[in-house]
Order: sequence, then structure tokens, then C-alpha cells
Amino acid sequence: MNRWMRILRHRWVDETDTARALDAAALERLESRVAASERRHRGEIRLCIEAGLPLSYLWRGATPRERALTMFGKLGVWDTEQNNGVLIYLLLAEHAIEIVADRGLAQRVPQAHWDALVGGMRDDFRAGRFEDGLARAVDAVDEMLVRHFPLGPDQPNPNELPDRAHLR
Repeated sequence: MNRWMRILRHRWVDETDTARALDAAALERLESRVAASERRHRGEIRLCIEAGLPLSYLWRGATPRERALTMFGKLGVWDTEQNNGVLIYLLLAEHAIEIVADRGLAQRVPQAHWDALVGGMRDDFRAGRFEDGLARAVDAVDEMLVRHFPLGPDQPNPNELPDRAHLR
């Protein structure tokens, strides 16, 4: 796609599109799902949903993956005690999905697993089922975190990151 068309697409979508894709009730259900998940393991899950990329990213031709990595840092997902935070990133303008796992989990779960998960989510997003796709992602990440970072009996489990989705 040429640069100008991409810029127009990203400038065309805004916060109202995000609110249409995920209303307040859907965001609350996703927040509850993340919170329930985090009571089962020692990891942290963070959702980030953006309508479009900032103009500086578009101008230089940055990919959704680059933005997801930036948001991973900006939201402090990398800053968990056991390096086991996971960012689930959705870019509405491109229906792009990225999952960024911190090194504690990334070394245990091959990239092919995350790629397969994203492929399944893509169908939900194309059909406009954003909540379903994000719920599927939270459940899949939960499964990996329970497997690799289980919560032992009487083990403290502080909530290191907000459970609420970050919207832009």
C-alpha cells in the first residue's frame, strides 16, 4: 500500500472507532478476564488497543510490530519481577495483532506458537468480533503463563501492571 493511502487510513480512524469496536461493557469483561487469569499464575498480561499509528510512525513506514514493541516498553510490560509480562496489541486501522512476550516467557514458548495464536485471532477481527479475539488471546496467554509460571500455594502474587486495557 502506498504511504499516502496508509496515512489516510490511519487518520480516518480515531477513538470513536475504538469505542465502537470495544464498548465499555466489553472492556470491563476483558479487564475481569485479565484479572482472573492473573490470579492463576505469576505473569502479567496487558492489552493495548490503538485506532491508528502516530503520524511519525506512518511517515517512516513503521510496522505494527515496531509500535507494539514501543508500547511494550512505554507501558512497562518489560518491568515485571520475573520478566514474564505479555502485551497483546491490536491496531484497528490495519486489523494488525501483535503479541510481545518478555524474555522470561519468550525463551520458553516458540514464536511459532504466538504466530498461530495471532492467525486464529485474525479471523475474529476481520469479522468485527474484537472482544472474542482478545478474549481468545488472553486465554491462550493464560495457558502459557500457568504452564511456565504457575502460582504455588500461599505464594504472594502482586498485581504489577494494570488489568485495564490501554486505549489510544
